[in-house]
Amino acid sequence: MKYAITGSTGKFGRKAIEILLKEVDASDIVALARNEEKAKKLLPAGIDIRPGSYEDERVLAESLKGVDRLLFISSQPGGATPRLQQHTNVINAAKAAGVKYIAYTSFADVDHATASLADDHKATEKLIKESGLDYSFLRNNWYIENDMGVISAGAAGKPFVYAAGNGRAGWALERLYAEAAAKVITLDSPKNVYEFGGQMVTYADLAQAVKDATGKEFEVDSISTEQYSKNLQETGMDQATADFIAGMQTLIQDGNLDVPSTDLPDALGYALPSLEDSVKEALSK
Repeated sequence: MKYAITGSTGKFGRKAIEILLKEVDASDIVALARNEEKAKKLLPAGIDIRPGSYEDERVLAESLKGVDRLLFISSQPGGATPRLQQHTNVINAAKAAGVKYIAYTSFADVDHATASLADDHKATEKLIKESGLDYSFLRNNWYIENDMGVISAGAAGKPFVYAAGNGRAGWALERLYAEAAAKVITLDSPKNVYEFGGQMVTYADLAQAVKDATGKEFEVDSISTEQYSKNLQETGMDQATADFIAGMQTLIQDGNLDVPSTDLPDALGYALPSLEDSVKEALSK
């Protein structure tokens, strides 16, 4: 069985490879990378490193030859090539190369999500279903690391400011999502859909976890998304970027990430660390 991982030089990809190496031989792992020289420096010896730019369907198809299972890590939005086009290239290449199964990192409860951030994921899931390939959708909730700005502020005794109201999310460390993804692709009969995430909590709960983890006292301020964006702009950020980041608060407030599930600990085979311990680990990096 030959396994391939896209985006192999990113944090998620590197962690997935680290876990996969505990299950299979290095010779059975193909690391797809935009920058092969970078991959050779970052990744363990013995892994087959191949070109893997999402923009080049032909090269991707060549790189995926002989691969049975693919962990397809979604690309970041905002690139020169639209994300959905990048994803289409990967799916078409996988099908052309004879890949049998794709595990795709998607968005929480994407079927019911109202956030624009979910649109590309929803369309990508549809394309994978239509491809005829076997699949698992790894619908990731929220990374602790996504909120290191506010977590670090609180850890420094500065105000912990958010605009998501009482909206809940399933914060968990990125490495846990990556580990679960690696374990899923080695299963004999993986599920079609995994809702990965931690316990559903609010930003107020996250702030308390920061206090418990650091012993620091700080103000916790719940503000409007409009004010949140203005605050970011006052730091020198342009309005478009500030509005986009504030939109992350809105999607949580609107319940897009309020998706209770035990899929993450179930896939990992052990209980998740507490929110306090997760915060401690994130701050230690």
